[in-house]
Amino acid sequence: MRHQYEEASNIIPHVLIFFLPIQGPINSMLQLAELFCLAGLKITFLNTIHNQQRLRRCTDVQSRFEKYDELFQFVTIHDELPEEHPRSIEQFGDIIWSVQTVAEPFIREVLLSRHITCVIPDALCYYVVDIGNDMGVQVILFDTISPSCLWVYLCLPKLIQAQQLPFKDDNLDALVTHIPAMKGLLRWRDLPHFCLVDYKTDPSFLAALTEIERIPQAHGIILNTFEDLNGPFLSNIRSYSPKTYGIGPIHLQLKNKLVGQQITSLLSSNSLWQEDQSSIKWLDAQPVGSVIYVCFGSLIVILWVLRPNILKGSEMDYKFMKDIMEDSKENGYIVSWALQKKILGHQAIGGFLTHSGWNSTVESIVEGKPMICWSHNVDKRVNSRLVEKFWQIGLDMKDNCDRCTIERMIKNLMGIKRDEFKKSIDNL
Repeated sequence: MRHQYEEASNIIPHVLIFFLPIQGPINSMLQLAELFCLAGLKITFLNTIHNQQRLRRCTDVQSRFEKYDELFQFVTIHDELPEEHPRSIEQFGDIIWSVQTVAEPFIREVLLSRHITCVIPDALCYYVVDIGNDMGVQVILFDTISPSCLWVYLCLPKLIQAQQLPFKDDNLDALVTHIPAMKGLLRWRDLPHFCLVDYKTDPSFLAALTEIERIPQAHGIILNTFEDLNGPFLSNIRSYSPKTYGIGPIHLQLKNKLVGQQITSLLSSNSLWQEDQSSIKWLDAQPVGSVIYVCFGSLIVILWVLRPNILKGSEMDYKFMKDIMEDSKENGYIVSWALQKKILGHQAIGGFLTHSGWNSTVESIVEGKPMICWSHNVDKRVNSRLVEKFWQIGLDMKDNCDRCTIERMIKNLMGIKRDEFKKSIDNL
């Protein structure tokens, strides 16, 4: 095997990293790449031309990785999408399949032309497992969704075999059975959105099934978590993939390494959008624990981050922003994008109204901020349930977000249950 030859020859391990070309995986994969560079590994990082241009425009990514000299190199491919394509979550399928058509032959070429020890792709790029097996190169998957949701994925065949899928009942509050370590925890409304449709034709469901078929064939799987947070789910995942590595929180591991080596990129960003730093000055003027950091809406004093293109059409974006900023200027602050880890770590932040993405959930836990979870799809629905019922560090607002519910939850988060949530977070 190639890796055995390398060990015998004392050659520096060379890792090819390839990710889904969207914000969450980009952030996690670049953090992982920098951790590897700090450990002395050589990294080739495969990016799309479109996202590489955005990273260079919005971040210090180029200069940040130049300090690792020959240990790090970006290589790029075209995503085969027209420049005017929005590349938003609504077109997620377009992005995945378009990139795959270019990535498959390119990765084969890289493995032939460079001395690659190992490939680490996003777990949804499961076709890389087949390439690695064909060419005798180890593939370790990096799944950027939560371990709890990955465990749900791995149990999907059991739900099909038990005839619980496709879902036919109208009672979304019925408990899901046949998922070990989650009995009495998950309701049907807490499962990924594609579990509530006809799985035989839904592309997302079929992709999840293909992903879990490849997991046992990979050399291992990396997850952004730690045992105290996801221990029961990691134990079950290891029955499918014994070499399951919980190496998180990745952003905190990287921060500690950079501090230890006195490297000055602690506040660096991997954002595809330009980050507005003005919110920090505004937060400095707010009382401790008085602000709720919001992704989707506001009812009390807030810091509200509205990502560009969150609404379809630039005119809608402009009018919506103008109206909201006028209405909230006395008791809130709105920016188009911000450095989330720095905001969550600010003493003025008392809570986080979040979409429950896994990176956001982990970052909020690390900074000790309780959450209100307004989840929509994929792992976010599972995550929000665990935040309220498993870890007891926040509230799950899914499928019920009327004015009274939001008001009640904010009062609980910022006042009535604040100490209770903080204690639970501190115990993780």
